Amino acid sequence: MAKLWICLLLELCSMLDTINGYYNERRLRCLYSSRDLSDMVYTDSYIFNKVEYIWFNSTVGKFQGYTRHGIHNAEYFNNDTAYIQRDRAAVDDFCKHNAQIYYTAIIDKTVEPQVEVKSVKQSHGSQPAVLMCSAYSFYPKLIKVTWMRNEKEVKGGQTSTEEMADGDWYYQIHSHLEYMPESGEQISCVVEHASFKQPMEYKWDPSASAPDKSKIAIGASGLVLGIVLSAAGFIYYKKKSSAPY
Repeated sequence: MAKLWICLLLELCSMLDTINGYYNERRLRCLYSSRDLSDMVYTDSYIFNKVEYIWFNSTVGKFQGYTRHGIHNAEYFNNDTAYIQRDRAAVDDFCKHNAQIYYTAIIDKTVEPQVEVKSVKQSHGSQPAVLMCSAYSFYPKLIKVTWMRNEKEVKGGQTSTEEMADGDWYYQIHSHLEYMPESGEQISCVVEHASFKQPMEYKWDPSASAPDKSKIAIGASGLVLGIVLSAAGFIYYKKKSSAPY
């Protein structure tokens, strides 16, 4: 799974002077990617007219200035013991405290995907068949879909969509596999997701995924029904025509 960087952002204060076009802003940010919050970084930025002029980073432990005014204020903040200690403690008191709340309330919540494996194209001559593995209504977004053939991972012939939002906090993804059918083979789709304790395997059942056979069966049923109706009509006509007036 790829690393996901999470940012908790608090715009502490902003001041806009619409007449003279001045804009002053202060941003507090918490950046991390690990569940244990061991890589947590806290930053405190001062911005004037979209230019960051002073910045605090918890990995450095002090303020740094980028303009003449910023350098002057950075020195002042660094010499203020109470002020600098408060920012140094924010990585634990503010960032980790709130991140743990968000993890418990939102990020740790998971919903298992609904998975379906079906045939979308039959093999014709040298043309390969195509299977599709679809995972629906899962959360969170990160998911991994792979194909297995005769208990070995398939390395080629696969295409996949991105994780697509359903618009209701859930996601869906569709993976396609091109292959040349072989007698007695076993093909399955393996899904890895945060809602599973281990990867889940979904086997393709050829007997439950034969659109062409279904079409033939429907056509045959229609033909039989047509013959029966025609025969009934013919018998009715013969009886009608032979009846005395």
